[in-house]
Order: sequence, then structure tokens, then C-alpha cells
Amino acid sequence: MDAVRSWLLIGKYRDTLSRTYLQSQQIQALLTFAEPVEHPGIICRYLAVEDGVPLTTQVFETGLAFIDHHYRNNHHVLVACGAGISRSATFVIAALKQTEQLGLLEAARVVSQARPSILPHYVLWQSLCNYYHEDVPYLTLVRALQPKHGEQHLHTYVVQCLCLRIAAQKAFRYRFQTCTKP
Repeated sequence: MDAVRSWLLIGKYRDTLSRTYLQSQQIQALLTFAEPVEHPGIICRYLAVEDGVPLTTQVFETGLAFIDHHYRNNHHVLVACGAGISRSATFVIAALKQTEQLGLLEAARVVSQARPSILPHYVLWQSLCNYYHEDVPYLTLVRALQPKHGEQHLHTYVVQCLCLRIAAQKAFRYRFQTCTKP
């Protein structure tokens, strides 16, 4: 789990499992996308968001309203998805856009400084751009988030990008096969 702001953290599903760990990080609200999580004393919200599936206005507004409510009440919020790379990054970028009036690309850079492995899925990035009426090409995002130092970091980044793409293609094929069966 990584702090993007003192009140806003980004993480992976595994970070959400231990109530003791969450309390040690002063987490008071938890927005998850991988699986529903419940912890006494922590306000938890699950949204069924998947990589490769465009976000609806309702899903955006529900997630952002949850984050904004806790921001206004000075709560520490953890936003988590499976690996803490795409879905959670998408909503943390949107939260910074909403609370600090940053552009999407600048918000993505801020999140990347806290968690260098982020890379919103192409479809989620397009959903963000459409929601906020910003035209930021995906390649511009990838270049902005690309590590600037060390071959090893660049190699890791490229591998992560490829893994995300493969996962998205598999998910699409599965959905297509499921939807086209008689």
C-alpha cells in the first residue's frame, strides 16, 4: 500500500485482508474492486469494476462520491484492486482530479510517484478521458509514466504492460465466447 496523499492510499487486494494492518495505517474507509471486503470499524465499499470494460457514469460517480465523502470527513481512504496497478489507479487519478483540480495526466504522474507500477488499462483510461472531457492519448500516458532511470525498471515496466494487455485480451475472449454461445 502506498500513500498518494496523507489521506489517500492505493493498494492491492492483499492489502485489504488484515484489519490490524489497515488500522495500523489509520485506514477508515476502503474502496475495493477485486472482491468485497468487510472489517468492523472500517467503512467498506465494493464496486464491480473490471479491466477492459468501460466505466459507466454511475460507477464513476459512486466511487468518486465515496472517496470525496471520506476526504471531506478527514478519513484515510484506501483504494484497492487486484494488483494495485489499473482499476485502483484509475479511481485515485480521478480523486486527485476532483479534489485538487489536476489534469488527468498530471494526476497520473502524481499517483505514479507514489506507486511507480501503476498503469490504468486502456479502456479505463478512455473512460476517464471521456468522463472528464479530456483528450489525452493512451500513448501519452504510457510515456509519462515510463520510468526515467535504470534499464531494469524499464524492463519491469514493459513486462507489466504486456501482462496487462494479455490479461485484457483473455478477458475479452472469454466474454466474447460466453456472449456468443447459443
